[in-house]
Amino acid sequence: MSSLQNTPLSEQLRIVLFGLRNSGKSYLMNNIFEKEVSIVSDNAGTTTDPVTRSMEMGILGPVSITDTAGLDDIGELGALRIRKSVDRLSVCDISIFVTRADLPPKEEEKKLFYEIAEKNKVVVFALTFADNSINEEKINWVGNYPKVLIDNVGKKGLDELKKTLISLSDKLEYEITPVEGLVSENDFVILVTPIDLAAPKGRLILPQVETIRDLLDRDCGILIVKERELKYFYDSLKIKPKLVITDSQAFSKVAADIPDDQMLTSFSILFARKKGDLSYFVEGIKKLKSVPPDSKVLVLESCSHHKQADDIGTVKIPRLFKQLVQSKVEFEFAHNIPDEKKLKEYFLTINCAGCMVSKNRMKRRLEALKENNVYSINYGLFLAWVNGLLPRALEPFPLEYELYNRD
Repeated sequence: MSSLQNTPLSEQLRIVLFGLRNSGKSYLMNNIFEKEVSIVSDNAGTTTDPVTRSMEMGILGPVSITDTAGLDDIGELGALRIRKSVDRLSVCDISIFVTRADLPPKEEEKKLFYEIAEKNKVVVFALTFADNSINEEKINWVGNYPKVLIDNVGKKGLDELKKTLISLSDKLEYEITPVEGLVSENDFVILVTPIDLAAPKGRLILPQVETIRDLLDRDCGILIVKERELKYFYDSLKIKPKLVITDSQAFSKVAADIPDDQMLTSFSILFARKKGDLSYFVEGIKKLKSVPPDSKVLVLESCSHHKQADDIGTVKIPRLFKQLVQSKVEFEFAHNIPDEKKLKEYFLTINCAGCMVSKNRMKRRLEALKENNVYSINYGLFLAWVNGLLPRALEPFPLEYELYNRD
């Protein structure tokens, strides 16, 4: 199977086509994929919801490309479409500004571009309608930014566009891998993966799969066991593992079955570092001693899933929080970050591992929390704290280990 089939959408580089209505975005999207992906019409505003497809793109690997509604859409529905387009644009890795080469820049385009430039996004200009006379004012406005002339009708400029995108690889911020910097070649690692009612049938969850692949890529040895078999196999080993990585919900059982000097962490904590900001979460954990009564706590999940009777995010963590931290708190639950006014109501947010979202989306979420002085932690760190395993579960991460121990 190709890497495209094996790479989840959350791990693919995100490229977004944006611009005004009737600039040729959907036509370009169809030409890139060599098939009809988006609706093309002379009528303005034919693209409603964002349309996303994936493809391999050289050294960039698997990428997702999204066609968005025009950012000058009108009416109540148009405003909703623009909101969706801006959301995709805010979390992309590369933005392709699609604009007509035969027309001077419009004021809406200038305003739009300056807003994008302020966010330090990697931008490529796709100058469409290049089969017409090229407008010099448009070329001068684009300046030294990467640009490609596109003739959608003649299907010209597409290879040049792909080459330009690939050439920007060194300007992109890539996610670290789950065990990056934690292991070396020939290290031996134990993974503890409970198979309970919450586990998906016939497969492992994404953090476990990614960690296994990362360890194999780094030429490490791996032993994968359920928590009930851990002690038997651990006691049978002739070499000490470099690291034991467990599902956070098995922390207590795992810690009891291995020596105190065995380095231990969880998949969720690995992903707190991979997707989010582990230091920021550690600072949040230290605030658990001072949660005010009657404050609000927001649990932020990143995916929809069938909830069991003892669901970790909506049942277990709130129950443990009220038992061990502060009984008089109000819990609320969401999949997306609320608006600024609502966000200010919360003292703390508790995040899932974030395995189904991109780092850019998690980064945007955490930036909003920091700007509004809202503390934040994640499931794995909280469960480590509950089981008395901090700072031990942070031992693989020297910076955060020291941060936790600092007064």
